[in-house]
Amino acid sequence: MEIPKKSDSRRKFIKNSTLAAGSFFIVPRHVLGRGYVAPSDRLNLAAIGAGGKGYSDILNASDNGSNNVIALCDVDSLAASKARIAFPKAQYYKDFRKMLQRHGKDIDAVTISTPDHVHGVAAMSAISLGKHVYVQKPLTHNIYEARQLTKAARTHKVVTQMGNQGASEPGQVQIQNWFNEGLLGKVHTVECWTNRPVWPQGIPVPAEKPELPEHLSKGDWDLYIGPADYVDYHPLYYHFKWRGWWNFGTGALGDMGCHIIDTPFKVLGLGYPNEVECSVGSIFKRDWNPEYVPEGCPPSSRVQISFPSSSKNDSTVKMIWSDGGLRPFHPELIPASDELGGKGSYNGIIMIGDKGTLTCDVYGRNPRLYRKGEEVMTMPEGFDGGNKYLDYPEWGHNKQWVEACKAGYQSKEHLALNSSFDYSGPLTETVLMGNLAIRSYTLAKDKADGGRDFYGRRKLLWDGESMRITNFDKANQFVGREYREGWDLI
Repeated sequence: MEIPKKSDSRRKFIKNSTLAAGSFFIVPRHVLGRGYVAPSDRLNLAAIGAGGKGYSDILNASDNGSNNVIALCDVDSLAASKARIAFPKAQYYKDFRKMLQRHGKDIDAVTISTPDHVHGVAAMSAISLGKHVYVQKPLTHNIYEARQLTKAARTHKVVTQMGNQGASEPGQVQIQNWFNEGLLGKVHTVECWTNRPVWPQGIPVPAEKPELPEHLSKGDWDLYIGPADYVDYHPLYYHFKWRGWWNFGTGALGDMGCHIIDTPFKVLGLGYPNEVECSVGSIFKRDWNPEYVPEGCPPSSRVQISFPSSSKNDSTVKMIWSDGGLRPFHPELIPASDELGGKGSYNGIIMIGDKGTLTCDVYGRNPRLYRKGEEVMTMPEGFDGGNKYLDYPEWGHNKQWVEACKAGYQSKEHLALNSSFDYSGPLTETVLMGNLAIRSYTLAKDKADGGRDFYGRRKLLWDGESMRITNFDKANQFVGREYREGWDLI
């Protein structure tokens, strides 16, 4: 895939902002004297995306006023109103590029909680200025962006964390302990599933062009589109519902994959997959003619991702993902009356090894281990997994990042993070590998008889190091994306 070219304006922005950032330095604590708070003990924070999840992310990072929130950015002034009330001294922006340019020398760390299509560009802009970043899941909109962010974080020596908060849940530690003790044996099959989508998906592209809401201008909408292909405003492309369109979102996999696949990916020490294959659900409004909406994510999907053996798990692994109301059946060791995954079996994980079978809820919560002839094993009450921040929101996932930012790159706090980009970058690539397969599955060309030839419906072979599908080149168009002018990935 051809790497997008840098624009002259973007290079100038980074050069000027980097020079400004280079003029700022941290004053040592002993110089300030007793009673003063060293800059290293108090972060200056900014938020890109300040409504919804963006509000809770910057609120958690502020840590009850222990850190300064100096700038907020959100294209939607109404969505950002709660954050602006909570942080009245913070300057408000609608364009994160202007915010970073103006405050480049002042900001220490940035939370990024926008729709998926902006994650990569916003995070890269902040990282290139040497800013620590906390980015909501999925880390990026596509595989190429995830790989580039992972590299950039190392190059610029910044502390990073993806916002898949379940990575800090004690249940994951319990599962790792059981696996490390050999109670599961060699794991060969993993089932992951979710009840998502719970927003409109698999529906036709909207044809009508309603007026913008009163609080949004045309300029606001253009900023919302950001690096994506321009489309006119429609509420189906906006709050929450953007998840169902490839232009902005990443579907059910993007919404829940980093929460659910995280547990087996970490426990089994998985790396780049080597194969992926899928099937997707269809909607019929006419006999024999399924709806064809390549712009939108499907109503349901089932994806199989294959991994070679790892240093932790001496077995190849087949990971099967299901969404849209599909879920796996009870494996042999789990009694028929027991729920799979979480309550109602809506979301969950099953890991099948040659010595036992484990199931748990999203985030690794409520793990249960089944072994032949033994009583089911559960997590002991009060088990904390060594996490000293459990009293903080979201198991202290954000708090741990804040403390690592203060301690610095490659500090013990940084190395202890549960979802730094060194880990969450490859995890995100695996999640988005499923979407690559789904989008390839929908590739079609018209036939003379009026039907369609779906020529992308095949098993895809993946070379993780070179970031390419090796047996079907047409699928490689979904590794990355083209960017609108002025919104390049640096």
